[in-house]
Amino acid sequence: MVIKEVKQNLFTVSDNYMLVHCISADYALGAGIAVEFQKKFHLKNTLKALGTGQYPNTIRIGRVFNLVTKQKYWNKPTYESLKFTLEQTKGICIDDEIKYLAMPKIGCGLDKLEWDKVKEILKEAFKDTDIEILVCSL
Repeated sequence: MVIKEVKQNLFTVSDNYMLVHCISADYALGAGIAVEFQKKFHLKNTLKALGTGQYPNTIRIGRVFNLVTKQKYWNKPTYESLKFTLEQTKGICIDDEIKYLAMPKIGCGLDKLEWDKVKEILKEAFKDTDIEILVCSL
């Protein structure tokens, strides 16, 4: 596992990267980077068609991993819910032979988690894989 932090727009990474972001189980996608994911990938209708969101959970739609880390959009995730969804993501990556993930500093924007703690959770979750994680920020 390799984590690379780069100054780059997440949506300009090459198509071999799967994209990762955090959402709420109500699928609001109304603030932060989730708005950009909705604009680019039109996720909301597909998510809502799945029915009531489980929490925590990981939902893959196309090349996007939607990490359901909180119940309602106004809630804040916990490090435990983030860890759970990252473990699920790792399992999907292993099963589907996915080698490249790209994400913002997940959980650290509007959700207010601390990047140093999140980075350690990422390292722990993916430590025994050969997955490259590209963390993009501007």
